[in-house]
Amino acid sequence: MSAKKEQTTNPLAMHPEDVKMLPKGELIRIRGAKENNLKELDVNIPRNRLVVFTGLSGSGKSSLAFDTIYAEGQRRYMESLSSYARQFLGQMEKPDVERIDGLSPAISIDQKTTNRNPRSTVGTVTEIYDYFRLLYARIGVPHCPKCGKEIRRQSVDEIVDQIMQLPTGTKIQLLAPVVRGKKGEHAKVLERAGKNGYVRARIDGNMYELTEEIKLDKNIKHNIDIVVDRLVMKPEILMRLSSSIDNVMEIAEGLVTVDVIGGEELHFSRSFSCPDCGVSIDEIEPRSFSFNNPFGACPVCAGIGYSMEFSAELMIPDPSLSLNEGAIQAPGWASSKDNGSFTHALLEAMAKHFGFSLDTPFEKLSKKVQDILIYGTTESVDVRYVGQRGRGVYPTVFEGLIANEERRYRETFSETMKQEYEKYMNITPCSACGGQRLKETSLAVTIAGKNIYEITTLSVGDLEEYLRTLKLSDREKLIGERVLKEIIARVGFLKEVGLEYLTLARATGSLSGGEAQRIRLATQIGSGLVGVCYILDEPSIGLHQRDNDKLLNALKNLRDLGNTLIVVEHDEDTMYAADYIVDIGPGAGSEGGEVTALGTAEDIMKVPESVTGQYLSGKKFIPIPKERRKPVDFLEIKGAAENNLKNIDVKVPIGVFTCVTGVSGSGKSSLINEILYKSLAKKLNRAVTIPGKHKSIKGVEKLDKVINIDQSPIGRTPRSNPATYTGVFDMIRDLFANTSDAKAKGFMKGHSPLT
Repeated sequence: MSAKKEQTTNPLAMHPEDVKMLPKGELIRIRGAKENNLKELDVNIPRNRLVVFTGLSGSGKSSLAFDTIYAEGQRRYMESLSSYARQFLGQMEKPDVERIDGLSPAISIDQKTTNRNPRSTVGTVTEIYDYFRLLYARIGVPHCPKCGKEIRRQSVDEIVDQIMQLPTGTKIQLLAPVVRGKKGEHAKVLERAGKNGYVRARIDGNMYELTEEIKLDKNIKHNIDIVVDRLVMKPEILMRLSSSIDNVMEIAEGLVTVDVIGGEELHFSRSFSCPDCGVSIDEIEPRSFSFNNPFGACPVCAGIGYSMEFSAELMIPDPSLSLNEGAIQAPGWASSKDNGSFTHALLEAMAKHFGFSLDTPFEKLSKKVQDILIYGTTESVDVRYVGQRGRGVYPTVFEGLIANEERRYRETFSETMKQEYEKYMNITPCSACGGQRLKETSLAVTIAGKNIYEITTLSVGDLEEYLRTLKLSDREKLIGERVLKEIIARVGFLKEVGLEYLTLARATGSLSGGEAQRIRLATQIGSGLVGVCYILDEPSIGLHQRDNDKLLNALKNLRDLGNTLIVVEHDEDTMYAADYIVDIGPGAGSEGGEVTALGTAEDIMKVPESVTGQYLSGKKFIPIPKERRKPVDFLEIKGAAENNLKNIDVKVPIGVFTCVTGVSGSGKSSLINEILYKSLAKKLNRAVTIPGKHKSIKGVEKLDKVINIDQSPIGRTPRSNPATYTGVFDMIRDLFANTSDAKAKGFMKGHSPLT
């Protein structure tokens, strides 16, 4: 009801008569649109308004919005560029339309643009991560990745100033740390220091004269500091102190240790290096925090954050089977249950050598035997095998199932076989970075105690609150204020479109079509462009009604900047909030392609030919059944704990239409797709998959099979069409083949072949 009230008070709402009175400069005038099923459609669309295209599925909404308006807007923009620029962009076909006037450069925000690149995240596609990289490069505080001590780069003048603050009369020694925790005798280091005129060295905390014979144990780690100068603090030593520090830095590659007699030692560094651990950090730049750049990416996983590893759980999906019953399902081991194959002979030799039976269920074998089968052994076994070349005994060291599959995967050149092997591999976090994607030196840079990965794992809602309350020093505020302001604004745009539950580290490949579209919408709001025609394809898909107002407010903000928004939508709230509605119909396919009604939601309701108007007015409605079907039984999920699920128990009825709902990000997909579907697919369809975390599922034996119908596209090949995909075309071909036969026989008999 609130949406209807808003429609009546919307000052930008327009009736068809209002649109007719607008001058040509405020209209997009389309004449003779014939793309797909459009029937020489003529329509005027007001500029700088929120316009909704609605109608039955297949009526021609997308043909008008995307295939006509967007395609022509893009084509004209491309033609405005230089011939040099156009050669990189390719040619665009002109849509089947007589004329379009008043068209702005068009930007499409549809559901087909989700980036499946594993390197792409919410932070990178919204460019918020780029601002974070700049912020961390400018005001981030580096720490030693080993000991965690803060590392600061200081000039000679800054070091001198800090030392001169010591009380007058304080005795100090300037030490050059030339060796830090390294094994060896280090005779050449000590000899070179003596030749350069230095007299003393501190070795492992003890003072030595360089003229005496010093023998160090080469098997023990040593710390060596050359004593460069010994001073008593007073104002007159300033020039000598500065010169001595220059000498120390030259010897120790930028490190300085000040031994304060009777006090704590002071450590300084000209570069980003830890004076205790000797770990050096490269110059901090924005690229140091990019996991798509070698300067910042983890060297082990190359910035992806995970690795593909063979899983014993996938290779032995049913441990209740014995090895003779085919417990091992990995590629190359299908014949292990067949007597006469080499793999079976190998298992027989292993069983004889280690004392176990091939008829024992795998889960009942001892832990030692299971580990030998999975990870291999160093002991040689005699494999007795009868092959095509005769009988023989082959001493063999079994490498283990995992090592065997890794070798096969590495050696094969067939992409088909690689894909087959990958079915038995599991995605595991990188052993070096733990899934954080960056080098340890990059992760050791913090702002207010958090590194860049920890910041990006906060949900958008929590991140906005954290950034607004972030306490920075005056210097940090001066440097990072403008960058931080831009980050807060862009994070706020994500929150506006109802995505406060996402994190910037979330991979874009895991997003739904609606989430990806709203991310692009938030990005466009952040760009601040004016005079653009935005065309959106059902942005409310996947959005809970609670968040609908947030989406509509975001669309209105984009409109208020001075842009035209054309939204292809079925959502009732969006229609009531629209400034103008174009209803296309009256039917679908060949029965559509015409303008059925124009104006506000109230105007649409008054048109009896408009199916949309009939449903808006309540004259047509979807009846609620008076009696509900009763479930024949239940599937019971125990201890569901995948992602954000909190160890819940759920009973899913069998034999009825069940809807699982909740706000966006509440855990619906985790429960149904990750736990229930994968568990059923593994048990019923023998799928190679690992279900999400849960304790058990009861009632699986009451089902025959499971089918997953998701949002992924059904096919990208140009040879595929609905008839081939559904299998109907097979029947059509059979019919034509049989009809041709009948036709030949019919003509021979002199009557119609189809009688």
